[in-house]
Amino acid sequence: MLDFNRFEILTFDCYGTLIDWEAGILSALHRILAAHGQKLEDAALLKLYGDFEQLSEQGPFHPYREVLQSVVRRFGAQLGFSPTEEEARSLPDSLAGWKPWPDTVDALRQLKTRFRLAILSNVDDDLFAATRPQLQVEFDEVITAQQAKAYKPSLKMFELALRRVNAPAHRVLHIGQSIYHDVIPAQSLGLATVWVNRPSARAGVGAVKAAEATPDLEVTSLAELAEAAKQT
Repeated sequence: MLDFNRFEILTFDCYGTLIDWEAGILSALHRILAAHGQKLEDAALLKLYGDFEQLSEQGPFHPYREVLQSVVRRFGAQLGFSPTEEEARSLPDSLAGWKPWPDTVDALRQLKTRFRLAILSNVDDDLFAATRPQLQVEFDEVITAQQAKAYKPSLKMFELALRRVNAPAHRVLHIGQSIYHDVIPAQSLGLATVWVNRPSARAGVGAVKAAEATPDLEVTSLAELAEAAKQT
């Protein structure tokens, strides 16, 4: 069992872990594909999304809003259609409406009574600002890709986070839905990790690149994490 007494701050991935981003991604992409007479099963859509997002984040840093527009254009290139500019913008524009998982807010409130909380997210500041009120807790730090000028799994984001939270690595627990983006890089810097293996049409992977690692704890929800923390 993971000893939560070791930690003073919990750092969270946001989209996928706290926010049901798959529902938001799939809703936006289904609309775009339908407008061009295309249809893919959810698991196939999520696989392509993960591949396209990774490709779009490579090279010189550019904002996540542009990454998401690039993802839409890559879907068009893959499936043989040309999305309109409005359609390309519709994916990042939809992000503000993506909702927390049903257990997120209560679990964060419970954990906030014992730990400092921080966000470590592959987004732009303004995109997270639209999400923040839905999470209904005050985060002690918010670290975004825009601030780090890099996307997880780059260690730049985690190194910036460690400087900002002002705590040694062994006192930080990083919590994320993606083995590839969160567990592997956090472990490489000596952070303990929790993998939140949320339900997905693409079980065990979701809308990200597949990867393998062994987290310190695996849970299926934030409620399960909060309960585990109560036990120690």
